[in-house]
Amino acid sequence: MTSHNANELNIIDDGNGGDGGSRTIRIGILGTGAMAAALGGAWVRAGHEVMVGGRDAAAAARTAAGIGAAGYGSPAEAARYGEAVLVAVPADVAPRLAEELAADLAGRTVLDCTVPMAPAADGPALTTLGGTDSVAVRLAAAAPDAQVVKVFGILHESIWTLPRPAFEGAPLAVPFCTDTPHATALATELITSMGCAPQFCGGLHRAALLEATAVFAIGVWWSGGETRHAFPAPALAPGAVDDAP
Repeated sequence: MTSHNANELNIIDDGNGGDGGSRTIRIGILGTGAMAAALGGAWVRAGHEVMVGGRDAAAAARTAAGIGAAGYGSPAEAARYGEAVLVAVPADVAPRLAEELAADLAGRTVLDCTVPMAPAADGPALTTLGGTDSVAVRLAAAAPDAQVVKVFGILHESIWTLPRPAFEGAPLAVPFCTDTPHATALATELITSMGCAPQFCGGLHRAALLEATAVFAIGVWWSGGETRHAFPAPALAPGAVDDAP
């Protein structure tokens, strides 16, 4: 890939191709770590245009080159790049970063994949206050003119390196929470373009449930267990009835 700097972002060399039925979405990424690279790479494969933003320009350049991104730049440049912005920085610094970039994030859909957790004596624990408190809610307060979506953080970054991930013959379900129809539509479009199945889980006040689920799953994996063994489909049980309300 030819690296482009932030002033050359109109020059796109994308030979990867994606879902022919989806439009190209411009996505800025805040962060240069494993999740930024995994999701950014998945979006490039899906035919979207991605810019990586980081305070360390060399790290941003490496991540951008590694995934075939359109370019790299500062966090502010990435925040202004497209209609969607992924927040892929540590959960404890994400709200502060969003506050710094609030003007740049205004009017954009902010995708929050953070997991607020810290090691504890009996496994990882949430670092939020519980209840309806979440990093996603804090991001929305820090950047009130942005539309925040809690999404992608429930899975390990390695899953996003798979092309069109599917398991047991079904596309990967991607749960998300958000408050606005526009953000719902954009998240749905983006998830679908990755070959996955969007799973709307309610408003942003329910984002705490997704964050807690991620922490629970990480604890199970750390202990050597498998979360999929804890949640078999009720339909697999003889005589199962529909428990839906």
